[in-house]
Amino acid sequence: MSEAQPKRGAIEAPGAKRRSQAHGGGRPALEGPLLSVEHVTMRFGGLFAVNDLSFSAGRKEITAVIGPNGAGKTTLFNCITGFYKPQVGRITLNHPSGPMLLERLDDHVISAKAGVARTFQNIRLFARMSVLENLIVAQHTALMGASAFSLAGLLGLSRYARAERLAVERARHWLDKVGLTSLADEEAGSLPYGHQRRLEIARAMCTEPLLLCLDEPAAGLNPRESAELNRLLLDIRDENGIGLLLIEHDMSVVMEISDHIAVLDYGKKIAEGAPAAIKADPAVIRAYLGEPDEEEAM
Repeated sequence: MSEAQPKRGAIEAPGAKRRSQAHGGGRPALEGPLLSVEHVTMRFGGLFAVNDLSFSAGRKEITAVIGPNGAGKTTLFNCITGFYKPQVGRITLNHPSGPMLLERLDDHVISAKAGVARTFQNIRLFARMSVLENLIVAQHTALMGASAFSLAGLLGLSRYARAERLAVERARHWLDKVGLTSLADEEAGSLPYGHQRRLEIARAMCTEPLLLCLDEPAAGLNPRESAELNRLLLDIRDENGIGLLLIEHDMSVVMEISDHIAVLDYGKKIAEGAPAAIKADPAVIRAYLGEPDEEEAM
């Protein structure tokens, strides 16, 4: 008896395919952290941007990496996503197909095969493309595979037509999630700043990641937009069942949505734990507020 086919026009919930591969077929659910960073060191000449750093990010959790400017947070993201190759250490993504050592992979492989997606401090949309086109182009790996590198598309084969339809449906799903459906045909560069932030997150989610890395997603947002961002990220965690790794300076965002926090200062980890513990940690308070001079302390 053949498998029941999905209804025409239906779309799998984003991430469902990877989650079914992880948990289906009688295989037990994966255990342990989604991402493990072990003794990672990245230096530029004599400057240690990241120094012997170890921490982990859980599955279906929001893990925040915080610290003062220059603490090494973005350098860490660049190591995880393959832009930099650390001189020392291991970065392991526990993928359903088996552990993947990210420090050994090229950046495009980390994105396409390992399932790591990223947003940036400075928004990097295709400004002259429409909002909808930005989300479709994010799915180019699946579309190119279905098109047999353009041959199936040129010949009008059904497998490419189906892949294209699914890509549009997935894009419209995420436009709806981020509240941009009515702006689908507008140029991405014409959107207000807060809308562009949400569009960049939607574009990353169209790649169906296992790990979503967000580099200061609340930067430049007003309080209302920050509250909307919080709800969106919590929904992504709860509904899509993926891990989120967050760099953020807005402590109201960090403390409200994070499950786990790692704190860096001058490239080293100075604290790690739940938000309540981090908020009260003396080392964290010193890093952010500084230590009083001896004369002031007397």
